[in-house]
Amino acid sequence: MEERVIWDAEFNPSVTTYWLLGGALTCVVTVVGIVFLPFWIVLGKWLTGLYLDSHRCTLTSRNLKVSKGVLTKIEKTVPLDRITDLGIIQGPIMRWLNIESLSVETAGQSSASSLISLAGIKDGRNFRDAVLKQRDLVVGSKEEGESPAVISAGDAAAASREPLLEEIRDVLIRIEERLNRPE
Repeated sequence: MEERVIWDAEFNPSVTTYWLLGGALTCVVTVVGIVFLPFWIVLGKWLTGLYLDSHRCTLTSRNLKVSKGVLTKIEKTVPLDRITDLGIIQGPIMRWLNIESLSVETAGQSSASSLISLAGIKDGRNFRDAVLKQRDLVVGSKEEGESPAVISAGDAAAASREPLLEEIRDVLIRIEERLNRPE
């Protein structure tokens, strides 16, 4: 079954100003960074523009696909049924620039930080709601017994364990019957 694109996220160009301010603040806070501040001011707008142009976030019928990066490209595909939460973060500077950061957390995530963090998605709250709604549709179809279009590795492993679990159940039933027999 082919995946259908539900929403291609757009990014607010104001996020480049936010990144510029973050880089400038880092330069000012670090003593060594003050030397690099003029270079950051000159090259920062161009670099943050390149970085913004590399951002892609697509909600499909089964996955959330994210890619970003200029020197180091990061591409992640997160199955919707693995998403546990989508958070919106908006600090004071972000509120001033009218941008939000979306953080995606998944089941089985090993670290305290989010799996994916995307700053500057336009209409971030509606995008988050659309992702959660689509996730609920995907998870709901699995709970109702419909076969999902894509079987993940975890689902395949569970299916291969079913005969073994049935055999263990049968052995336990036989043991219980023998223990309950009067002697």
